[in-house]
Amino acid sequence: MRFPLLAPLALLAACSATADKQDNASTGAATAARPATIPLIITANGKAHRFDVEIALTKEEQAKGLMFRKSLAPDGGMVFPMSPPRTASFWMENTFIPLDMIFVRTDGTIAMLAANTKPYSREPVSAGVPVAGIVELAGGRAAELGIDDKATVQWGNCAAPARPDEAWDSLNFCPANGR
Repeated sequence: MRFPLLAPLALLAACSATADKQDNASTGAATAARPATIPLIITANGKAHRFDVEIALTKEEQAKGLMFRKSLAPDGGMVFPMSPPRTASFWMENTFIPLDMIFVRTDGTIAMLAANTKPYSREPVSAGVPVAGIVELAGGRAAELGIDDKATVQWGNCAAPARPDEAWDSLNFCPANGR
């Protein structure tokens, strides 16, 4: 008599496991469709500096950002596209390494550069104006490369026109006008 009661429970468990696997597969497929990194160019003092940055598109990705990272490659970083442009505020809670935060206007110019932001800080960092995106680089990297508020920023296919990638199309930021 006990076995007939176990059969429906086993069937229910099998269906639940299948549903979880399908949810994970669809999430993985959506993530796989997006490139792991995209090219980003910051032009400062007539020199273009290329980075390959991760993209934080979803609310969850933007909330996590570069938290818990112990290092960041000199040519790496993360971009947080803001579509539509909005005033953004970041903090460094659970961020182990200092970061340079670059707040980018819709024309590709820099609204604010917060250099070497303090790890673990809960103090908000914001340009106080709507921005098209925020770029995070390893702390001190902007100064090393001479990047300041006169620089311009672009990412996606316009940052790598010699190697266009269809996966970047919806992620392009190619402002027509810079300073």
